[in-house]
Amino acid sequence: MSKVAHYLQEHLVGEVITSPDARRYFSTDASIFNLTPAIVVYPRNENDVRKTARFTWQLAERGRIIPITARGHGTDQSGAAIGSGIMLIFPAYMNKVLELDPKSGSVAVQPGLNYGKLQQTLHTHGRFLPPFPASMEYSTLGGAIGNNAGGEKSVKYGSTREYVRNLRVVLANGEVIETRRLNKRELSKKMGLSSFEGEVYRALDTLIEEQRDLVVKSKLEVSKNSSGYNLADIKNKDGSFDLTPLFVGSQGTLGLVTEAIMETETFNPQSSLISASFNSIDDAAKAVAELRKLPAIPSAMEMVDEHLITFIEQHNPNQLKGLVDKPYHKLILLVEFDDANQRVQKRNVKKALKILDRYNAVCKVETETEQQEQFWKIRHAAASVASYHDGNTKALPIIEDGIVPVDRFGEYIEKVYELFAKHHLQVALWGHAGNGNLHMQPMLDLAQLGDRQKIFRLMDEYHKLVIELGGSLSGEHGDGRLRGPYLEQLYGPQIYELFTKVKAIFDPHGILNPGVKTGITLDDIKPLLRSEYTLDHLYDHLPRT
Repeated sequence: MSKVAHYLQEHLVGEVITSPDARRYFSTDASIFNLTPAIVVYPRNENDVRKTARFTWQLAERGRIIPITARGHGTDQSGAAIGSGIMLIFPAYMNKVLELDPKSGSVAVQPGLNYGKLQQTLHTHGRFLPPFPASMEYSTLGGAIGNNAGGEKSVKYGSTREYVRNLRVVLANGEVIETRRLNKRELSKKMGLSSFEGEVYRALDTLIEEQRDLVVKSKLEVSKNSSGYNLADIKNKDGSFDLTPLFVGSQGTLGLVTEAIMETETFNPQSSLISASFNSIDDAAKAVAELRKLPAIPSAMEMVDEHLITFIEQHNPNQLKGLVDKPYHKLILLVEFDDANQRVQKRNVKKALKILDRYNAVCKVETETEQQEQFWKIRHAAASVASYHDGNTKALPIIEDGIVPVDRFGEYIEKVYELFAKHHLQVALWGHAGNGNLHMQPMLDLAQLGDRQKIFRLMDEYHKLVIELGGSLSGEHGDGRLRGPYLEQLYGPQIYELFTKVKAIFDPHGILNPGVKTGITLDDIKPLLRSEYTLDHLYDHLPRT
């Protein structure tokens, strides 16, 4: 490997290092896996990325495969930000806002840009990027694009995919392409190219045309989805064609994003927040379904359950003091409206309160930012679960991102409770109620053989129940290595085969983040389990979820 490192050191502007401590640092992300890279590269520009890809392609043509993995700040919980080959670390240099159009609100960014810094910049122009994840302050735009990230605002505004207009992408062979929606004539021109780009367009268009029914079927009936590849939005009925929605959510398995042009929304800091407490899961679920049908959908519908509140009381008794009264309700729902017109906002709050009252919710309304932050403290208390440890027993992100149709949300919660009770595990739930997207992290000890075995039993049973409810395994965190082995079960063998064909079109040699999404089994990931789970590289910020 030293010859490869020496070649890259000679030809790249950015640094190339192979020191054991650097490789060890990048051997983990926020997942339960450990995989040590051979070489760490800090690309200074797109040309460094292009040269790295071109070199590994040439090696692959001679039969030597060295994987490339793109990495931001390592917040990925699915194991998609670790790899055994070359690790490209984007935040070091490729971390800039390249252009901001204050009129349209569109912004050109590099993948290593910190999401929170971008949001601050946008706020000064009266704009914001709505699908920000909970990890916004310590994650990158590249990671958000790779995972099709979502968050508390996704119920109204959608996921990252809705906000990516164009991309610059380095393909597996080092070619650089720009993506946008092409009309029929432009598509025909692309398909006529003799380059690898032309090959990709020809093969993908043929695949979509030949498998049109399967492509349509691959769109799951959930409000957001980060599982599989998004094939349904590539080719429209009018014949227009865009690779952008395919690259978003592909976790670096189809190409390496070096620049993105994002759309943004008008930011209104004057919102109204309702805290609604329910004594019945069924009532809460019905209220959420009705709130979604309002002409103006709430900008957030977040939840925590009584078990999370009880957990906080046991371990951090002062954290929510004065915010939540005993006896604890079954579920607390936070409902936000951010309509620009304050009259409209007040009207929508009244409509929401009528619905909530009909389902016996105890409600409080707050319009002052300072008091709203106290309400949000209840939802953000989930961070205390994510960072909890008792010796080597820790909250593990193994079944933490399933999403179901909203009309089955109550059933989803009850079935999760049954699953945790069956395995004698303490349960605590939080998440995006308006999307039917739940988060949970069972407390287990990775050093114990029994708990390691329990991880896979839990994953098997959890994924089965999510699929039976008509859901997806990932609402916003991506498949990675963690959920990749279950993709065929989720989509069926025919659509899964379609995904593997798409991967082969873009990455025929298996260079780009292999073992992520497709081509991975449970037997492949079992040896990658850590013996101890830590989030050492994220404690500059309290890891949120």
